[in-house]
Amino acid sequence: MEERKGFGSNFGFLMAAVGSAVGLGNIWGFPNKMGASGGFTFLLIYLVLAVCCGFIVMVGELALGRKTGQGAVGAYKVLSKKFSWMGWLGILSAFFILFFYCALGGYCIKYTVLNVGDLFNAGFGSNGLSGAEIFGNFMSNPAEAIIYGLIFVALTMIIVMGGIGGGIEKVCSIGMPCLFVALLICIIRACTLPGAVNGLKYMLIPGWAVANGVIDKAPNLFQVFATAGGQMFFSLSLGMGAMITYGSYLDRKENIQKNGLLIVVMDSMVAFMAALCVLPARFALDPEGSLGGPSLLFVTMQNVFSRMGTVGPIFGIIFYLLVVFAAISSSISLLEVIVAHFVDKARAEGKGDKRKSYTLIATAMVSLGCILVCADALGTSGISPADLLGIENPKTWAADWLDFWDCISEGIMMPLGALLMTFMVAYEIGTEFVKDEIEQCGNKFTMYKFYRFCIRYVTPLGLLLVLYGQIKSFFF
Repeated sequence: MEERKGFGSNFGFLMAAVGSAVGLGNIWGFPNKMGASGGFTFLLIYLVLAVCCGFIVMVGELALGRKTGQGAVGAYKVLSKKFSWMGWLGILSAFFILFFYCALGGYCIKYTVLNVGDLFNAGFGSNGLSGAEIFGNFMSNPAEAIIYGLIFVALTMIIVMGGIGGGIEKVCSIGMPCLFVALLICIIRACTLPGAVNGLKYMLIPGWAVANGVIDKAPNLFQVFATAGGQMFFSLSLGMGAMITYGSYLDRKENIQKNGLLIVVMDSMVAFMAALCVLPARFALDPEGSLGGPSLLFVTMQNVFSRMGTVGPIFGIIFYLLVVFAAISSSISLLEVIVAHFVDKARAEGKGDKRKSYTLIATAMVSLGCILVCADALGTSGISPADLLGIENPKTWAADWLDFWDCISEGIMMPLGALLMTFMVAYEIGTEFVKDEIEQCGNKFTMYKFYRFCIRYVTPLGLLLVLYGQIKSFFF
């Protein structure tokens, strides 16, 4: 049987895993949800959940993947009788996320090109239009959105075709350090703008937003909890099989506890850095702009760059390029979840490495979903889920295809998958199983007592509350 190739170095694994975690969930989702959820309260709850739920699920998924040496489907089949079906939950989650993820990635490519046009005064720039007018024109041209979405899909496909070492590891090892540098440049510029201090106050001072009339009233605490929990899963790539898949390529001598902690810390740091880049700039240059939703990234931030003068397009190019790369680093991990299962199955059956074939098949299916989301134009054209289901005055989950796929994947399937995984580890295969895997090659699981207590009591309770809150916010 042909050898299953893994990561060439721990740095390569870390950059790929952090890249999987660092995506639109950080650069767009975190500032978006932090802005819409009152600022500091959201940040505090997110950090608590990242430690008590995110780290616990992260370590468990990495250990399950490395122990079995298989992707999500194979790992659950080997380890559990009761939960053997759960790997397919991860594959479906990956598909549904990719449908809207690639559409948003295409939007970011469009805005990168637009800022290049502004830099050189070309016809494909903004031509003096406001952020709202640019976005409105783009949404009214679904064909253009489809083209950019499919460009993003093609980039993802090419990298995954290169395999773990030749594609994913190589791209992330170069791209992730560049992303950090680009973020720092944008943060320095955003935080030195006149009026940017109000953005920092919004983020870091409890109650400042309500006291200063930025929002009418403090958001419901339970709703903030559910929003922060959903963001955590989406941001950390948990409950979708990505970390199980990446863990399956991890060398036995590597320290899973340390790597899991680094991934959570680095991901949370990038999310906070993205907020430092976006929210102070919004308060400084577009104080009436949106604090949430896609318009924060594609209307408010474009207004910010247009009001920076001649250097605006340069910062616009840097910003949207880093968003594109952040999106790519996550989309390749999602596509790898799908492809790895079928490649492993073909290899086990003696059919050789069918990576290119299965990548093409999976990409074709993702492309169809991406086209559907792009053609829908955030519910402004085409047939929405509400139209198909005959729902009048729909809540957001049925109003457009982006929110529909987001609801199913991030809202339900990911927290449900993580919750069931904690039950499996705590009450079927046992926490000693994870401990033994982590302590390979002389490594010590120094946080084992904390891990055991959390995965038995704290994490399941937290995940149940998150799942309930997500369902309540989407459907009731």
